[in-house]
Amino acid sequence: MLEVTDLHVHYGVIHALKGVSFYLNEGEIVALIGANGAGKSTLLNTISGILEATGGKIEYLDEVISNSAPQDIVNKGVTQVPEGRKIFPSMSVIENLEMGAYSLENRKGILNKIDAMLEKFPLIKDRGNQLGGTLSGGEQQMLAIARGLMADPKLMLLDEPSMGLAPVLVEQVFDTIQEINKQGTSILLVEQNAQMALSIANRAYVLETGNITLGGTGRELLNNPQIIKSYLGGQ
Repeated sequence: MLEVTDLHVHYGVIHALKGVSFYLNEGEIVALIGANGAGKSTLLNTISGILEATGGKIEYLDEVISNSAPQDIVNKGVTQVPEGRKIFPSMSVIENLEMGAYSLENRKGILNKIDAMLEKFPLIKDRGNQLGGTLSGGEQQMLAIARGLMADPKLMLLDEPSMGLAPVLVEQVFDTIQEINKQGTSILLVEQNAQMALSIANRAYVLETGNITLGGTGRELLNNPQIIKSYLGGQ
């Protein structure tokens, strides 16, 4: 479904991604783990067209999408839920959801989707007219995910969805990710909570200073001594 081959990205003279290659099959949850500054968000932003690749190739459903415009990538079925949620704080919950459906033209269909999202996400169900900026962190994260689903993505890119959330909300977020996946959306998950990410991932990769250094099933990486020592707090 998604294949990234020898991908390079530069910020001026800084070589942020140094020949990254990986793939994601339809229906999978694939996790990317790594320390701050490893290039995880850069990778997602390049796939979604926000950043420009300086080398390599990104293919989605057998079509090269490298350096395509972000709106074109959304129209092809790829949406991103950005790090830090980045909801629109001065807009209501409903208005935020409408922004996620900007590429859709059927007004009735959009209203039906909004109703479906409010039903799907109990944390925001009764907050349709509340301003996004007044929601709690967990509510904002659920709104950000719901907004990403408004465009009916085949592939969703999730960037640090558990960041800054209390443990009970982290569990809810990961349950939600699994439910979205079961309903047919493939997931590329960037997450610093390696334990949770690997526990739900079909496969996973480790990104270190712009390079993929390790890959395998989620279970394999959970049991890998190097991963346990570096990312899971073990000895």
